[in-house]
Amino acid sequence: MPMTHVGTPSAEEINGNLIALNSLAGIPLSSITGFRAPYLSYDANTLKLLAAAQFTYDSSAAASIPVTDPNTDAYWPYTLDNGLANNCLTIPGTCKGEPKLPGFWEIPMYAFFDNRGVNGPHLMDPWLDAANGATKANDSATLEYMKNTFTAHYNGNRQPIGLYTHPIHLSTTYPGVDVSKSTIAMINAFLDWAQEQQNVWIVSNEQLLAWVRNPVPVSQLNNVNALKCSTPQVDQSLKICNGIPQNENGILSHCPFPDFPFYTCYGCPVIQPSPNNPNPAQQVPEGQKARFRLPSNCSTPFWDPIAGKCICTSSTCAFADDSRPIGPNGANLTGGGLGGAFQNASASQTAYVPFNGDLPSLPRGVWPSIILACAGAIFGSLAVGARL
Repeated sequence: MPMTHVGTPSAEEINGNLIALNSLAGIPLSSITGFRAPYLSYDANTLKLLAAAQFTYDSSAAASIPVTDPNTDAYWPYTLDNGLANNCLTIPGTCKGEPKLPGFWEIPMYAFFDNRGVNGPHLMDPWLDAANGATKANDSATLEYMKNTFTAHYNGNRQPIGLYTHPIHLSTTYPGVDVSKSTIAMINAFLDWAQEQQNVWIVSNEQLLAWVRNPVPVSQLNNVNALKCSTPQVDQSLKICNGIPQNENGILSHCPFPDFPFYTCYGCPVIQPSPNNPNPAQQVPEGQKARFRLPSNCSTPFWDPIAGKCICTSSTCAFADDSRPIGPNGANLTGGGLGGAFQNASASQTAYVPFNGDLPSLPRGVWPSIILACAGAIFGSLAVGARL
């Protein structure tokens, strides 16, 4: 049974993927904290399995009632101490206090809504949907309802709102896929616009939850580690297979399995990984030695799997905070101002005004704004069926 993209995954599927991600991708188990069910198909048992596997949160439940409706289900992230509160009519064994999973979180997937309101929700890849009952997608109509839904959140209880996409629909480099440049420009236009609103941040689910669990005022955001962009400081000339392109160029192993070929720093397995055998024995090419798996006491970018050593110690492994100021008045927009091409408008180039008003420039490590929770980067991947 190969690793598959199945709804309501079994314990073997969930735990097998964890082991494979750790052993073949070098991702520390402690860094795999969130889950989204394939096809958003899950049940009460799925949530129990995730809690048992020590995930911090799930993000598979849909919030499909607008925030302007008094019965909205667009809740801020919440724990399952008293059960799930979303998808009550469609997921057996949930809601009415079940399943009780103390300390396990749900980050709902917040839908956008077109002019039809509750009858016009858009969730995954909303830019692929036709809006307002039309027969085909229209980027202008999509941008309009995305702005309207965002504004409803912003002017109400300021629940987060998410952008959920499959990378294949926005990647300009995926073989055989013709992506609409207009759609990419439209999404950038939305991001540019959102950042020009006061008190808006673009964050990952993990960053969102870090703030929800330990909220601080805006003036203290520069002290929130989760909001920093910690970049490993590794000599670019060093040849080490560590996930950094300039370091690992030419030393990745290519594993040409027919179902899902992949590259790895940790040696190709002799057979295709499966839930029942997620970490098969390693192929060792003639004249080479087996590569070493990531240990628990070394960070991925500092681990040399070929030599089997950490290139630094806990006191010398260095990270730099490379976060940069963005918004709220148009400076250094995440979209790079590229969204201006969508409607022949240019992004504002006004100099950044500090949100706390007492500094001439934004301190390094601070991100502006309330929360535009992008579940993953627009052009990156939303980990589906695996911890984020």
